[in-house]
Amino acid sequence: MEISLEQFEDITIVHLAGELDGRTSPLVQDRLLPQVKPDGKILLNMTDVTHLSNAGLRTLLLLYRQITYQDGRVLLAGLSETLQDTMSATGFMDFFTTYDTVAAGLAALLHQD
Repeated sequence: MEISLEQFEDITIVHLAGELDGRTSPLVQDRLLPQVKPDGKILLNMTDVTHLSNAGLRTLLLLYRQITYQDGRVLLAGLSETLQDTMSATGFMDFFTTYDTVAAGLAALLHQD
């Protein structure tokens, strides 16, 4: 799993690449949870995520809970059809707002006020 962080104004863009599973979830948590701040905005670029296991779903849910508890927002961008199907089948799409592209997700966060 490759993780890179980018800051755009008050938005943290997180680029994930590879498999988000039981082996990589702790690494993702260690890198992402410190990014959660009150009223924070996080955009997860999932374009290059090739696999999402139950552990990966739990990591996304943990991030969602942490950021919404602090009145922040987390959006997902670039989900493949396979990842969308996985998240829909497990009910996780109910928690997240998704966008086809990072640019669309970024625009939504910039204009949310």
